[in-house]
Parts: sequence; structure tokens; C-alpha cells
Amino acid sequence: MKIGQLLKEKRQIFSFEFFPPKTDEGENKLFETIENLRELGPSFVSVTYGAGGSTRDKTVGWVSRIKKELGIEAMAHITCTGTSLENLKTILNRLRDNGIENVLALRGDKPKQADGETPPLQCFAHTNELIEFIRSSYDFCIGAAAFPEGHTESPSLEVDTKYLKLKASAGTDFFITQLFFDNRLYFALLDRAAQAGVERPIIPGIMPITSADQVERFTSLCGATIPQDLRDRLHGIKDDADAVMELGIEHATRQCRELLLKGAPGIHFYTLNRSSATRTILKRLKTPFKDPMMMNS
Repeated sequence: MKIGQLLKEKRQIFSFEFFPPKTDEGENKLFETIENLRELGPSFVSVTYGAGGSTRDKTVGWVSRIKKELGIEAMAHITCTGTSLENLKTILNRLRDNGIENVLALRGDKPKQADGETPPLQCFAHTNELIEFIRSSYDFCIGAAAFPEGHTESPSLEVDTKYLKLKASAGTDFFITQLFFDNRLYFALLDRAAQAGVERPIIPGIMPITSADQVERFTSLCGATIPQDLRDRLHGIKDDADAVMELGIEHATRQCRELLLKGAPGIHFYTLNRSSATRTILKRLKTPFKDPMMMNS
């Protein structure tokens, strides 16, 4: 089923993101992870595309396998960096022929290259051009990325909002945000989108913290920030893996509850190919709880 239809039919949806492993052992573990999460009833799962399209074949294989063998709706990430137009068409044709109905259109990260190396192929310069091509040539439901703190290459939030609108106008059905740890950033994004006339659903992307060092690396790469109070708490327990895990689960659960209470269309979890933290968070979210604001009314 197309994710756009799911968003219309369900009040809130939950989804998970994975990346293609590099080894056979990793592939076996990933399949087991997704099987473990199936009982939680995800609305869909997505599979990423490596820098420069380096994992495109594995991405196609994984989304096809997830849909056919596990019966879970799957979405493939598609990028225009690192591929020719003909290669892009081949990938899209394979996805269509394997019954995949959903794609997440991204420009993609450019792979690192040494001085003097030939720049990677790039069939389109911007994501909105990729979206326009897919919309004109295929019947996929198309998702795109939104950035609560702005893309690392955007000079301002105003410019970033301009590109958000361009992607919406090109034919995007919904957006998924970059990870964030302060919900005020998400609600500010919604305000900017509304002011720009963007009416597509924007699903918040949440990454449970499972390692203090790892989250510092991730945020430095993608431009996300960690609230100072959360960073201070993390640094105080960084050598206690269990304590870090529990803090990450606690923070993500509180984030998700507030987001859902205030009308977010669902939650997209960045799982890092692990199921433990995500399973715990989703189980807590599905456990009845009282809103403290309601208790005082």
C-alpha cells in the first residue's frame, strides 16, 4: 500500500529505517531484527541508499525481500548522486516490477574523493528535479526529507524552507524529518512549512540514543544539535552503556509522546539496524498513559 494512503487511513503510523549490511552475517542479523519488530505492526520500513548510490542493488533486494517474505510495506531510498539517468531508470523499473510502491527521493551524499578524481555521476542537481522525474514517469508514492534545523548546506532556514516548498510542488506526497532531540525544532518546522503553503504530512524522525560517542558523531555529520541538558546527562554516564541506553529510551519516549499528543502523523525510527531500543520505546508508547496536562484540567 502507498504510504500516502496509510497516512490518510490511520491516525498515527510507526515506521523503521534500516541500512543494507556489508556482510552475510550482518544480513542475517538484519533480517532477524526486522522479524523481531514485525510483531509491533510497523506501517512500513525503509532501506537506505549508500553514499553515491553504493548500495543500490542491495537496497532493491532488501525492500523486495521485506515486502515479499515478511509482508511489511517497504520504501526504498533513491538518490540522484552517483548514478546516470539510465541507471536510475533501471533501479526504478526493478522496484516497480517487484511490487514496491514507495520511494524516498534524496539528492544523496557525495562519496569522498581524492584530489584529481573524477566527480561522481549526478543525473539531477537537486532533489526536486529527481521528484519531478519520478512523478512524471512512474506511479510511486514519493517521500522526501525535511530538516528541522536546516540542511547543512542551506545558508538559512528561509532558504531551507524554499527548497521544502520546491520538493512539495514537484510532487512529494509526504516528508520525513532528519533526526532531532528537541521537539520545539519540529514544531517550528511545521510553522515554517505552513507559512510557505506546504500542506504535505511531515513525519518526525527519531533516533534513540544508544551510545554517547555515536550520537556525537551522527549529529556532527548531519548538523543536528543535542540540547545542553541532555548532553550534560549523557557525559555524566557515557561509560555506563546500560545507563546511556535507558536515558536514550527515556528521552525518545518522552519526545514521541509529546509529538503524538500534539498531532504528529506518526514516528519514523532511525534504528541503526538494532531492535532493542525501538521495541522498548514503541511498547511504552502503546501502553496507556495519562497526559500530565490533562490531569490538571
